[in-house]
Amino acid sequence: MTATTSSLHSPNVPADQPLVVGPFTLKSRLITGTGKYASYELMRDCLDASACDVTTVAIRRERLVDKEGRNILDYLDLKKLTILPNTAGCFSAEDAVRHARLARELLGNLGNPGAKWVKLECLADPKTLLPDPVATLQATEQLVKEGFTVLVYTSDDPIMAHRLKKAGAASVMPAGSPIGSGQGVLNPNNMRIILEYLKDGDPTYPVIVDAGVGTASDVTLAMELGCDAVLLNTGIAHAKDPLRMAWAMRYGCEAGRLAYLAGRIPKKLYATASSPMEGRIAPAGS
Repeated sequence: MTATTSSLHSPNVPADQPLVVGPFTLKSRLITGTGKYASYELMRDCLDASACDVTTVAIRRERLVDKEGRNILDYLDLKKLTILPNTAGCFSAEDAVRHARLARELLGNLGNPGAKWVKLECLADPKTLLPDPVATLQATEQLVKEGFTVLVYTSDDPIMAHRLKKAGAASVMPAGSPIGSGQGVLNPNNMRIILEYLKDGDPTYPVIVDAGVGTASDVTLAMELGCDAVLLNTGIAHAKDPLRMAWAMRYGCEAGRLAYLAGRIPKKLYATASSPMEGRIAPAGS
């Protein structure tokens, strides 16, 4: 598919600050995953189209090497991308901590600067894939103690989000909706409360929506709410045309961020004329 230059990349668009997560600086506010693609080649092309500079990889051997024996890392341009290892598929704090340590060793040997950070997932059960709040908090505390930069996947519960930040998480990542569901941000009000709680006195603290994104408008909504970034995977990988969807997610993220920075007009019950009414001839009989 031939790409065209988007007006969002015009030099006239006001500059934005980069996203900072712990010691890491991200140019793109769209973070993508590497799973569920039909082929590694398609994954590579979609990551490029999304313009992400960080991508998540599940550090488990069965997810690093496909049935043909090809290693996923051979299809990632490490000159452009920083790998964010995740603990996907872990159902206890102990298992998640063990996989985070494994990722640190593996990526450290590859010379990847992402060796000291992790996207933490501690799931409660394989059906809902909802986070286990107790195990998630325990793993966060342990990994922070070991010097990890922890980006932690959680529910959209504001109280839990606040506790994870206090535990030392470099970024709290509330789910918009269940993993892979494509339902988008189901509870914008909770997301607003999370943003209020976590950014009170700390406006640069990064809040990243993770999970449930189905299309570009879901990304735009998350960004318009004031979230700092969106992490997604299935929304691109399982789209009918993943490459086109990667472009759409990219532009949706950029448009939502611009709209948030611009500041929307307040919603009103009644109409407000867009042109001045003064000086006009009054209708007959008025």
